Amino acid sequence: MWAARQRHHLAFLAQSYKWLKAPYIIGAPMRVLAGPELAVEISTAGGLGFIGPPAKIGDAAADLAKAAQLAQTSTSTAVQGALASSGILPVGIGFQTWTTDLNEVVKALQQNKPCAVWLFAPKRGQEELNEWTLALRKVEPKIQVWIQVGTLAEAIAASTSASPPDVLVVQGAEAGGHGRAHDGVGLQALFPEVSDATRDSGIPLIAAGGIADGRGLAAALSLGAAGAAMGTRFLAAKETRISKGYQNEVLRANDSAQSTVRTHLYNHLRGTFGWPEQFAPRTVINKSWNEHQNGVPFEELKVRHDEATKAGDAAWGPEGRTATYVGAAVGLVHDVKPAAIITDETRNEAKTIFTSLSNFLGDNQ
Repeated sequence: MWAARQRHHLAFLAQSYKWLKAPYIIGAPMRVLAGPELAVEISTAGGLGFIGPPAKIGDAAADLAKAAQLAQTSTSTAVQGALASSGILPVGIGFQTWTTDLNEVVKALQQNKPCAVWLFAPKRGQEELNEWTLALRKVEPKIQVWIQVGTLAEAIAASTSASPPDVLVVQGAEAGGHGRAHDGVGLQALFPEVSDATRDSGIPLIAAGGIADGRGLAAALSLGAAGAAMGTRFLAAKETRISKGYQNEVLRANDSAQSTVRTHLYNHLRGTFGWPEQFAPRTVINKSWNEHQNGVPFEELKVRHDEATKAGDAAWGPEGRTATYVGAAVGLVHDVKPAAIITDETRNEAKTIFTSLSNFLGDNQ
């Protein structure tokens, strides 16, 4: 029965990350945007915050050092206690394996070791992830490896590999950032199938994609998840490393079926090439995409894009030209709040939903 497996997974996370408060909320490792301030604040509130992949691998060590400093002065005695007792940071960090030098990552993790490393986007599939997993466990056996998957095949490959992860993050097609380019499936269909297929592995599953409030968290738990990862909602956290123009666009955008698109156009406009073909990012539509659709040559779009980046916050928005990567639940994000309040409110809303449903079901027996 999946419910029994879920209880086992919940116990595993509670034992591994002793500061967690149920239901478990994970701060996704959004590249550059999720810095140590955001990650530590989420963990301080009883979640598990992840630092995002840095723009330069050399920045990872600096981010981890800053996280160590912040954790030592955290208002959470549980966070302070976890760091003091184990020497392991109460935050994780994420890496895109396709574009990151593993040897440089190993160096970056030597001094301040995160409790978890979230791996994503291999160019060589599970073989590449196995190499990373083995190397990370040599750095520090206490570091838990999280692997993000977006298809059933990826989940099976990870769970049955020679070096399986400690946690699987199951990402639905609703997710922002770089999700599956062509074969994504919604979380409600994908997650139960992955759960059934990996039942014998004992690996806890985290749900991701389209989760922005307590309703999404409650739905994820109902699917059998041990916790839920949120990215887009934390774009509107006070601690996020984000331009005001980008954040304002997150608050403005809604109706993601009409206002967002998965495309590599904005990667290419920024000069980023080489992403594995199975991944593509979801972004809010603006003038760059509209003009691309109308046949404006890439070279001209690039000139207009680069000029727009000089305009500061005006580079974002419907009349802007730069990328605003978001998830499909962007229309549920309406205000900027401290990450701790977002975490607490989301957790409490989910609890209220379950209490209400329990009372309803009890009254109708």
